[in-house]
Amino acid sequence: MSQEGWPLGCGVRFAVDLNGTPILCLNESNRKLFSDKRCSLHVQLEQSGLRTPQCTIHGNLDKPGDRMALKRLHSAWKKRFGEEVDENNIYVIDVERALQMDDFAEDGMWVTSSEYALANPDPLRDFAKKIIDDINTHNMEDVHRFCNIYVDLDFQVLDAKMVWIDRLGFDMHLRSTQNDVFEVRIPFPREVTDEKGAKSSFNGMSQLAWEVEKNVQVPEFKKVRQLKKIIGGRL
Repeated sequence: MSQEGWPLGCGVRFAVDLNGTPILCLNESNRKLFSDKRCSLHVQLEQSGLRTPQCTIHGNLDKPGDRMALKRLHSAWKKRFGEEVDENNIYVIDVERALQMDDFAEDGMWVTSSEYALANPDPLRDFAKKIIDDINTHNMEDVHRFCNIYVDLDFQVLDAKMVWIDRLGFDMHLRSTQNDVFEVRIPFPREVTDEKGAKSSFNGMSQLAWEVEKNVQVPEFKKVRQLKKIIGGRL
C-alpha cells in the first residue's frame, strides 16, 4: 500500500532461500513508497509460449531476524544473481498465503502458509524448458504418437506440443481438426529425480508407443481420459 492508501505495484527481482522465503533487495527510495509491511509478490512463468502459470504471494515485508539469517539471505541473493548487495537493503516476505493459477482466465487455488512451507521444489525446474524445447524441436513424431497411444481421444489430432515437464509427467496441448485446443497430462511410469531420468522415461515411453502402434506390443497401461478444453488456447 502506498502512503496515500492506494495499492501499488512495481517490478522487483527476487531470490528464495532453502525454505522458499522470498528475498528482496530494496533501496531507500523503494522503501519510501510503502506505508506498511503488507505486500504482494506476483510471479509468472511462461511455459513454451503456450501457458503462463502465476503465483501471487501475500505476506509482510520484514528484515531478517538475526545476523546469521542475514548472512544466509545475502549468500542466496549472490548465488541467484552473482552480485554483492548492501545487507541493509535485504528484506524478506513472511508468507501468509499464496494464490496459484495454471494460466490466464483460469480459476486459482489458495495455498496456506503451512502448505507453502511444506512444498518441495520440483527437481526438473532448472532444465524443464530445455527438455521441452528439445522434444518439440526433434521429437514431434513421438509427441503425436503419444496422443494416439496414451490418450483416449474421440477426435483426430491436427497438431500437438509438449507444454511442460516435471518429476511426475508432462503436459501437452492438442489441437483438434475443429480447431479446439485441449490440455492433457500424461504421467511417467514412475517418478523421476533428474534430467537424465526424465529423458530416459521419455525415450522408454516413445519406444513402447512405437511398439504398440506397430502391434509389436500389447498395451498394459490405462489411457488418460481427462482432458481440459483451453479457451482461446495457443498452440
